[in-house]
Amino acid sequence: MDYVKFPKTKRGEITLKKICDAAEYLFSQNGYYDTEVHDITQRAEVATGTFYNYFPDKASVFLYLLDELGRKLRRSIRQGREEMPDASLIEQERISGRIFFSFVKEHFGLFRIVWQSQFVDAESFKQYYERFSAGYVREIKKAQESGEIRDIDPTLISYALMGIHTFVALKYFVFDETEPEEAIIDQLVDFFAHGMLKK
Repeated sequence: MDYVKFPKTKRGEITLKKICDAAEYLFSQNGYYDTEVHDITQRAEVATGTFYNYFPDKASVFLYLLDELGRKLRRSIRQGREEMPDASLIEQERISGRIFFSFVKEHFGLFRIVWQSQFVDAESFKQYYERFSAGYVREIKKAQESGEIRDIDPTLISYALMGIHTFVALKYFVFDETEPEEAIIDQLVDFFAHGMLKK
C-alpha cells in the first residue's frame, strides 16, 4: 500500500511494529487529532526521523493501522471458518463471534480507530466495512443456494450482522469494560437462527 514503506530487514520490521503499536495505543486513547507524530515516536522510543522512514505523515500510519487491523480480523475469521468447512451458517456465526470478540479484546483500540476513520478519511471507513460485507455476502449466498436461510438481500443481512456484533462489543468492551460471556454468544446465535418473536 502506498502509505507505508515496508522494511527489508528484521530489525526494520521490529521498528515498524513498535511504531504501529504505539500509534494504535495513542489513537485509541487520545484520538487522532490529539495525537502527534512526536507522541508516537516518544512512546515507541524511536527518533522522529525514523518514523518518516516508514510513513510520510500521521494520516498514513492511521490508515495503515485501519487497513492492517481489518485485514488481520478478516483473515482470523476466514481461518476459523475454514477449520469447520461443513458447519452451518449459524454455527459459522458462532465461530465468527468468538473470534471477533477475542480480537477486539486483544486490539481494543480497533473500535476507536475504525470509528474515528470516518472523520479522517471517509472513503477508508466505507471500504473497511465493504470488505467485511463482501466476505459475508459470499457465505450468505451459499447458504441461500442450499436452502439454509431465506432469500433476503445478502448485503442487507451482512450489514445487519456486522451491526449487531459491533454494538454488542461496544456494550461490553467499552461501556461495561468487560467481555461477552459464552452465554451471550449463545443468545446471539439463537437470535440469528430464530429471531425475537415467539411463534
